[in-house]
Amino acid sequence: MAVSTRQALLQALSAAGGSYVSGQQLAETLGVSRAAVHKAAAALTAQGYALEAAPRRGYRLAGGDPFCTEAIGDYPAPIYLYDTLESSNRTAKLLALDGAPHGTLVLTAHQSAGRGRLGRRFESPAGKGVYCSVLLRPEMPAANAQTATISAAVAVCRAVKKLCGLELAIKWVNDLYYQGRKVCGILTELYFDAPPSEKAGGRGYYVVVGTGINVNQPQIAEELSWRATSLFLETGRTLDRERLLAEVLERFSQYYEIFLKTEDLGGLQKEYESLLANRGRQVEVLDPKGAWKGTALGIQKTGELLVRREDGAVEAVFAGEVSVRGIYGYV
Repeated sequence: MAVSTRQALLQALSAAGGSYVSGQQLAETLGVSRAAVHKAAAALTAQGYALEAAPRRGYRLAGGDPFCTEAIGDYPAPIYLYDTLESSNRTAKLLALDGAPHGTLVLTAHQSAGRGRLGRRFESPAGKGVYCSVLLRPEMPAANAQTATISAAVAVCRAVKKLCGLELAIKWVNDLYYQGRKVCGILTELYFDAPPSEKAGGRGYYVVVGTGINVNQPQIAEELSWRATSLFLETGRTLDRERLLAEVLERFSQYYEIFLKTEDLGGLQKEYESLLANRGRQVEVLDPKGAWKGTALGIQKTGELLVRREDGAVEAVFAGEVSVRGIYGYV
């Protein structure tokens, strides 16, 4: 994913945390002329950024949340940016009903009613995390759609590893943890009978993949601190949310192409299983027909969790039908 001068400048000034950075230093860091830095700064100011320039001091972001489309770089579909939303997934669904095309991205700095699986609330403090939803219109059977969740989970793990060195673990199917505490939640929702659209494509359904990552929260609500954390709390560093999002989107696009072409996870299966916290551990499957226990073995190529029952039988567990819990603090 190419990085424009404006995008690189935005990332550099965001990382400076409100301090001035000289034009010469920025030019050297970005590998461009000072004139190019000045031009990019003017363009960002025209876009509405609170960017200040001072003689002999340089440039700085004067405040606010610099999270925007310019930070993402090249993107092949429409991007909708909001200061605050009830839920990025809900907005993506409404856009889908209006015929929004495949790949449409909804990005917000804050969610007032972020959601997780089974109606759980997802805390989304303003300007501290990455909250986004991608609309997909897959050219594959609806039964394979949950592979999108798996692709997103691996994308977040790899992006976090690259940027801050933390090895996250995945609790099947949609939560990412660091040392037993949740860092990221992914909510994938499948809807049928979208109205026809010349740009829509697909097979009569669409998928919304929502991702919420705890990035720069300096603290977690007391009632949640025993089971949730942030990348800041684990590294002691304020991380570049814009760069993290760009890394996640680039990897997700790559992984999505894998299952788009194969209609299963293909080579991504082993990579996912290497990150799977459930694997080899006892789990409790909360099936509406009755809870049961077993040992998680891994996943099928279409994303279902394989669990060996206590009687030795192996069963494939579908995310949309059951929940899995009870593995050494992962709840």
